[in-house]
Amino acid sequence: MFDLSDVRVLVTGGSRGIGLGIARVFARAGASVAVSARSADDLARAVAELDGLGDGVVLAVPGDVADRAGAAAMVAAAVDAFGGLDVLCANAGIFPEARLTTMTESDLDRVLDVNVKGTFWSVQAAIEALTASGRGRVVLTSSITGPVTGFPGWSHYGASKAAQLGFLRSAAIELAAARITVNAVLPGNIATEGLAEMGPEYVAQMARSVPLGALGEPEDIGHAVAFLASREAGYITGHALVVDGGQILPESPDAVA
Repeated sequence: MFDLSDVRVLVTGGSRGIGLGIARVFARAGASVAVSARSADDLARAVAELDGLGDGVVLAVPGDVADRAGAAAMVAAAVDAFGGLDVLCANAGIFPEARLTTMTESDLDRVLDVNVKGTFWSVQAAIEALTASGRGRVVLTSSITGPVTGFPGWSHYGASKAAQLGFLRSAAIELAAARITVNAVLPGNIATEGLAEMGPEYVAQMARSVPLGALGEPEDIGHAVAFLASREAGYITGHALVVDGGQILPESPDAVA
């Protein structure tokens, strides 16, 4: 669809789920891809899967985006390996369940540290390299949960995902002079390991709520991210693209045949 053969990409949270789907799309398109995560074992499996999908280089970059110094080291490692960076996919995120009646300070801090601070620190660390690129792209993985919808047990997660959209609008203005665009994708329910952990009844319920009749695949998000990272999308910044199979459209379950 797009020529990404000379693009250098860092995907945070890229070892599984949506992040791995994003990395697959870029790798198949010929980009050089660095995937980052906290688990060395998950990273090794991801690199083994991605290696050889395209002509670009694939490498693992361990890192914890919730830690400012760790995020800076993660970006520096990718820049050193590739000689620069063109695209940051700030995808790392967690979604543990916690009801308001039982949520602890630790529960809230953990989600905000990874999902919100992790976005800030990753983008901040990449600004210099993305500026040097001359066509820098930042694509955040937000969610329909929070910005558009809600679900019991995920008030902290929803708040973190809405916060990302507040961040991107101001960041897009700040970074526009450096020709860096900042956009987001808002996935609906995607068939990932994390969703499967919610149980088969939940997965079936979510699939029934999607007008297109099925959960999305990680690569569905990857294709949207690749578009926003492309040269062709160079005049789009500060926007959020919903990728959900129509999930947010029905006003009641009865509307889905």
